[in-house]
Amino acid sequence: MSTKVNSPDELPRKPGIYIMKDENEEIIYVGKSKSLRSRVRSYFQKNLDRPKTQVLMSHFNSLEYIVTNTEKEALILEANLIKKHKPRYNISLKDDKRYPYVKITDEDFPKIVITRDIGKKGSYYGPFTDVTAVRQTVKFLKQLFRIRTCKRMDGPCLNSQIDLCYAPCNGSISKEEYHEHIKKIDLFFQGKYNKIIKDLESEMKEAAMNQEFEKAAVIRDQINSIEEVMNKQFVELNNELDQDIIAMSYTTQNAVVVVMNIRNGKIIGKDDFLMDGSQHTSSDEVISAFIKQFYGINRHIPKEILIEEDIPDDELIEEWLSDLRGNKVSIKVPQKGNKLRLVRMASKNADIIKNQKQKMENSMIELKKYLKLEKLPRVIEGYDISNISGKLAVGSKVSFLDGKPNKKQYKKFKMNTPGPNDFAMMKELLERRLKPLKEHYDKIRINEEHLKKNEAETERIVPLKLGEEPNLIVIDGGKGQLGMAVDVLKEYGLTHIPIIGLAKEFEEIYIPNSSFPIRIPQDNEALHLLQQVRDESHRFAVTYHRKLRSKKIEESPLDNIVGIGKKRKIELLRHFGDLEAIKKASIDEIKEVNGMNEKAATNVFNYFHNETDK
Repeated sequence: MSTKVNSPDELPRKPGIYIMKDENEEIIYVGKSKSLRSRVRSYFQKNLDRPKTQVLMSHFNSLEYIVTNTEKEALILEANLIKKHKPRYNISLKDDKRYPYVKITDEDFPKIVITRDIGKKGSYYGPFTDVTAVRQTVKFLKQLFRIRTCKRMDGPCLNSQIDLCYAPCNGSISKEEYHEHIKKIDLFFQGKYNKIIKDLESEMKEAAMNQEFEKAAVIRDQINSIEEVMNKQFVELNNELDQDIIAMSYTTQNAVVVVMNIRNGKIIGKDDFLMDGSQHTSSDEVISAFIKQFYGINRHIPKEILIEEDIPDDELIEEWLSDLRGNKVSIKVPQKGNKLRLVRMASKNADIIKNQKQKMENSMIELKKYLKLEKLPRVIEGYDISNISGKLAVGSKVSFLDGKPNKKQYKKFKMNTPGPNDFAMMKELLERRLKPLKEHYDKIRINEEHLKKNEAETERIVPLKLGEEPNLIVIDGGKGQLGMAVDVLKEYGLTHIPIIGLAKEFEEIYIPNSSFPIRIPQDNEALHLLQQVRDESHRFAVTYHRKLRSKKIEESPLDNIVGIGKKRKIELLRHFGDLEAIKKASIDEIKEVNGMNEKAATNVFNYFHNETDK
């Protein structure tokens, strides 16, 4: 439990962590020191030389501290508190919840699952920035080692019948034998592929000696599959070390950190991460903060970490990582040879990714300037409607995070509004998105005035399933559509959320309380970002609408009519819009449809008008 003090002179000369809060009692900074009094006193000097420290102290209101037994304990506690509270002025891994981890569950017969939440039970590997790749890897491992996928082991499932599961539910495999497969998956995520193959080869020889030829063949196929993956994905180096190579590069807003993973002398992967709060912070501090947060959970820690420059507390961090790994971990700054080349390779990758991120950041900075937004539009939501004369009407919500599509926050809606009324449908669409957000704020008793003053809080208080509150809403349309959308925001007390209408004809941008549209130059990245959001919401809505139409076509009574195949069925529905209009049409009207002749038109007419009253 922390202790509150009024002056740094009240702090003990002992190791521990200090917690700075603002006037709203929000934690804005967490730090650690081997002497709390000496460290915190430095913040109260008259001439603070660092801009970031000046800004921090301008918001400082109160101070708390926690004493620890050692400086290493302080380092661990500092990392945990930064991860938990995300203080505004600490350097922290940006949005690490969006990166998935692979979890091996803590059960008698474990499963492999992909998760974004870290719990106390089970083993975790990651985070992984390439979601598609990690899904493919997990699918590959499940099939290769026949790992169960069922939530409850109620009995044999389809996977066991097609040899994709060992069926522990009916005793087909012992707990010990099943755990041998889990150990191989653990080795896979540690990058120890040669060890897996060596173990499998021993098992294959033993099975063959025991004349278990079917088992030996299965193991042979497992070896071939792993070797194929290794040959495709990994670059061989002239050593057998386990290393992580870490390098960084600054963007305008953040720092990009690249981690290259080398296991048993093979480059097996590369991930990149953003570090928040890294403006006006030295690169050695950024790397130090990254290492503490990146390795601060249950993950494989390599024997050696190579970095570009010396970092603060390197010996202390080495000691802590060695405790986590169970044997010696070294942090080194190479000066020559292959290790230096690896660091330069990681640095070059960081620069390339920095340039990509910078382009996206520039588009958001430009957009903030043109729309006069108070904060950077990191989260942009786009909305659109798709229908044919009000039939099979659907709505779409797309979300962009830091200038890129964030597809896990996409959502499609079947509209309930009757008739061809795009205004009313857009109103319904926005209500269905914003109403749950308002209800959540009401539930936790936060009003709009509070949200306006503490916009940074919304990222922490909005549940993931509701989606992060947008920094900008984009709707397809002009002044009329925008006016309706603003009314919805007023209705739910969410007018602090910026909203615009983007009219397609002249790419004019309409904003609330303005009679004149904004025009952004055609070659400007800000306009390109808005167009991308608008076009993506349109694509997503149209794709869903077509899917529903195809489903409707497939279930159509037109299939029962002689002479009406798939092509004619599509042309009839395209021409008339729906089945009810076809029923009301005359033979001559049906004949006008592309691809129809008199006989086919007569068959359609008679089908809907004969004596059986179909």
